[in-house]
Amino acid sequence: MPFSRYMQICLYDPANGYYSRNAEQFGKAGDFYTSSDVHAVFGRLLARQFDEMWRALDRPCEIEILELGPGRGLFARDVLDWSNKKFRDFFAAVTYTLQESSPALRAKLRDALREHIAVGKAKVLEERSAEAELLHPVKPTPGSTGTPVRSARTGEGARPDTDARPYTNEAQPEIRRSLPPDAPVIVFANEFFDALPVEILSSYGKLHLALEKNRLVETWVRPLAEELEFLDRYGVHPAPGERIEVSILAQDWMRHVARSIASGLLVMVDYGYTRELQLAGRHRGTLMAYRHHSSSPDPYQAPGEQDLTAHVNFSALAAAGEQAGMQVEKLLTQSQFLMGIGEENQFADAFEDCRIPQERAKVALQLKHLVTPVGMGENFQVLIASRTMDARKVSALSGLSFGKSSQFSVPSS
Repeated sequence: MPFSRYMQICLYDPANGYYSRNAEQFGKAGDFYTSSDVHAVFGRLLARQFDEMWRALDRPCEIEILELGPGRGLFARDVLDWSNKKFRDFFAAVTYTLQESSPALRAKLRDALREHIAVGKAKVLEERSAEAELLHPVKPTPGSTGTPVRSARTGEGARPDTDARPYTNEAQPEIRRSLPPDAPVIVFANEFFDALPVEILSSYGKLHLALEKNRLVETWVRPLAEELEFLDRYGVHPAPGERIEVSILAQDWMRHVARSIASGLLVMVDYGYTRELQLAGRHRGTLMAYRHHSSSPDPYQAPGEQDLTAHVNFSALAAAGEQAGMQVEKLLTQSQFLMGIGEENQFADAFEDCRIPQERAKVALQLKHLVTPVGMGENFQVLIASRTMDARKVSALSGLSFGKSSQFSVPSS
């Protein structure tokens, strides 16, 4: 099997996959944490940005936020709670849709968001029926409310184990909406694309796995033309001894996201690189396994019990978005993005609940972890893309505006 198939099984197998087995991977007690685990200010700042985006869309009476891979729902809860408190008009218009493949995590979502679900502000999408899962994916066309938008690369007559892309439906691109497909939408993806299966190429060819004496062994086959073209356009060809990821599925997802947005925006936050960085010798082989906050380059150590990730190729994703008709903005660091949003009110969203100096000092440290280079600020990038929006209004969004008017620093304790 190709390595992408192995990665897909390890992460998304319905019974034993890493994201399907349990919902305890996140946070300090788990294997990794995200920006939402650090402090509620991440969701609060994004709520402020979403409100700006809603106004840039001319304040539609309905707007949907569609979050891909929402995990435990901490971010969604923070966004909805803060919007309800600070941005009442936006809150009245928004429907927050959560698309999560893991049954265990969907249960966590329903618990974390039960109050918002009860009043119709949040919707946790259920998986399709077992009968529907057996259907071969069809070419993407926008459907009615609740209808999946899907695609497939595997066709009749494909060469086994080389042309075929044997992903199960958890990995196949699928965009589902709560509101009608022509309703404005903000698609939010925080650390979603880094967990999509990738192919691995080296100077020997494309990585496949075989079973010998009941053990997995690596073998190499001839790469597909599209995989070599991907490296030509968006990456680098591996030097002897190197392994380079090819993220065809991530590009498929990006095209699907773009086609699902008739009017609105994509906000993507992830760790990754550009082709220029790879040409400069950086990020050449980024596949890693994470378990109990420890990293390892060995993806075979604990199948189904460790997270497998690969850095995101932003050059490839930006190109896929543009090819699908979106206006893609300049890539930002998470630091630039959050500092831009917090600049106007000096990060009052973070400190509003602080009653004593000790609380303010603790929040200041958490905020700095989100925005400074020694924390998450420079490791994570933000990609924003839009469709059928006034370009001037998009460029004026606070998240895209840091440094344009003045210098600003994170408040200290």
